[in-house]
Amino acid sequence: MIKPLTAAIGAALLASAMSPAFAQDAATTLDQVIVTGTRTPVAIDKVPGAVTLISPEQVQRTLNLTEDATAVLARMVPGYSESSQAMSNSGETLRGRVALRLFDGVPQGSPLREGSRNGTFTDMGVIGRIEVINGPSAAEGIGGAGGVINYLSKNPDVAGHETTVTTRYSSQFKDDSAQSKIGVTHAFKGDAVDYLISGAYIDRGISYDGDGRRVGLNTSGSLSDSYSKNLFMKGGYNFGEGQMQRIQASYSNFHIGGKHNYIPVEGCRAGDDGCTKPTTNTAEKGSIAGALAEFNDFEQFAVKYTNADFFGGDLSVDAYWAEQAMRYVPENGDDRQLTKPAPTDDALRIWDQSEINSEKKGLRFGYAYGELFKVEGLRLRAGLDLVEDTAEQRLALTNRLWVPPMKYTSIAPYAQLSWDIGPVTLDAGIRREDGQLEIDSYTTVAFRDHTPVQGGKMDYKANMPNFGAIWRITDQWSVFASYSEGFGIANVGIPLRNIQASSPCKAVSCIADLQPLITENKEIGFNWRGAQGQIGASVYRSTSDFGSTLTIDKATDDFILTRAPVEIEGFELNSAWTFNEQWKASFLYSRIRGQTQYYPGSGLKKEMGILDISPDKVNASVTWTPTDNLNATLGVSKTFSRDLRETFVDPATNAVYKNEENTYGYALWDLSVNYDIGRYGQLALGVENLFDKQYVLTWSQLPGWQNYFSGRGRMVSLTHTFKF
Repeated sequence: MIKPLTAAIGAALLASAMSPAFAQDAATTLDQVIVTGTRTPVAIDKVPGAVTLISPEQVQRTLNLTEDATAVLARMVPGYSESSQAMSNSGETLRGRVALRLFDGVPQGSPLREGSRNGTFTDMGVIGRIEVINGPSAAEGIGGAGGVINYLSKNPDVAGHETTVTTRYSSQFKDDSAQSKIGVTHAFKGDAVDYLISGAYIDRGISYDGDGRRVGLNTSGSLSDSYSKNLFMKGGYNFGEGQMQRIQASYSNFHIGGKHNYIPVEGCRAGDDGCTKPTTNTAEKGSIAGALAEFNDFEQFAVKYTNADFFGGDLSVDAYWAEQAMRYVPENGDDRQLTKPAPTDDALRIWDQSEINSEKKGLRFGYAYGELFKVEGLRLRAGLDLVEDTAEQRLALTNRLWVPPMKYTSIAPYAQLSWDIGPVTLDAGIRREDGQLEIDSYTTVAFRDHTPVQGGKMDYKANMPNFGAIWRITDQWSVFASYSEGFGIANVGIPLRNIQASSPCKAVSCIADLQPLITENKEIGFNWRGAQGQIGASVYRSTSDFGSTLTIDKATDDFILTRAPVEIEGFELNSAWTFNEQWKASFLYSRIRGQTQYYPGSGLKKEMGILDISPDKVNASVTWTPTDNLNATLGVSKTFSRDLRETFVDPATNAVYKNEENTYGYALWDLSVNYDIGRYGQLALGVENLFDKQYVLTWSQLPGWQNYFSGRGRMVSLTHTFKF
């Protein structure tokens, strides 16, 4: 854990804080705005909190290397863990907690049953930029314990019609390793009307590691041996006096599915019974009889109305509907069997597939008014959010209920005051969460003794304040301090499906694990921005009295949810420097430490492991621009080794407990080259894992159910973009 003295020294030595302008290039001006967490456009140098903006250029650079939707976060956001390189984002956290992911402000997935599949929900080619709130925030609703990640779609930016055609080919130069993409976007921008239509198709082969072995198929879903198709449409109309009003509608339909050409082959770890030659999981050609291909389906429709002169203020009204369906790969674990005990004869064991379905509807009102009470610089933002979220989980092949239908309804008003007093901005507000969770009665599966569980309702009520201040000391220096709270529901599907005959509680009303997750975050930092560069950092402390952590049950190799106090402290640094017109560099560093109780109520504190807290990391890059039409970027992503070795003695019982977890780090290099060939478009060469490093993904170094996966080896990609 970071000691108070260390934090104080760090704050004194930091050249800047993770202020709103934190993750931008030095050349980016401060007049940019953010809408995530503020709900109406606010200049980022007046937001007293930690916000990272990922520019279109940064998104495109990552796309030159990989189509992984979360890879750009791992490279550009200090507190974000490494990318899982899979259809699943299992093991990916922000500041040690699960983040709320949005697409144009619409939540993806469901916090009722977090399936770790909400990181891949659209084609990254339609993403214009990404706004990230680092740290808990209740501003966008439930689920933002670690922060909020909002992927914002592109807008037409050229008057008249413009069509963009993107083609991409990637390969590891091994059997069936090729990937290809075709994407077409047409945009129109007129005086009052604008629209954008985009379609894309991607075909992916199997992946290979640095040793030339096929990478195993992730039990939560792989990008390997898959295809995806995406349709996105957005259109707007400006009207009224001075075109101060706007109505906009958008539709997104995304599908990614496995091609069903390979079956998983489990490896073995050193020390496992019967393991004579440790090897990571791999895949071989074939299929499991009766199995269905895994997939992610995301569909959403949203309508937005804005009025920039509504009784002197800005009014916004948003309505959305979203539906997600996620099917996972076949497994023959004990919890999938029709009987207990599970058959020991492999011929009698069945394979089954988990499927999560969720739907949400929302209506949001927001109003912003400046010069409140005719006080210069005093602004009010207020509104009301209405949400209905439903989810359930089934074992699809045998049509068995695993997690019962759940419905969460919420009414959440909020109000926020901001006051500019010369170079100082004060900000404070409160959000009221008034929700109800309704769960149907159900019976657990055979593995949990076919236990009947009484359904019921639970009320969730909480007031979540936030306040902060930012002082722009000079044109180059600013300092901020903030306090914020986040509200969440801690993946209630896991404790619901784990109830069994020996469980002391068999009714929704008495399951303590269903209690809300309230996260508090305190943060200080400052920012320096000069003519040639910037450097920034912050120190934060995030706590929750009834937190949520994942552990692996040694008896079942399955995830179990642990509810106990959680303390997380971290340090983040980011910098960028422009040496001259040809050379530019960036550097970021993140360090996170967390503690929780060894078991609830024990009073014994243990260090949190890789399932929650990512290791220390460094990301750095250098960009060379010798001419106006050529640039090249060399980057490195370094994760550090970490050893947890703790022994505890319970003073009440003298019982001895051990907490051991060892992970090793590694460095991955990448290269991206862009060349503008004028009338014939643009070419981009990307080389991921430049030196073909062999490694095991950090989160996969922890023993668990079929989770021993190596990372992807060298991948070479060539992208051509043509506009007309």
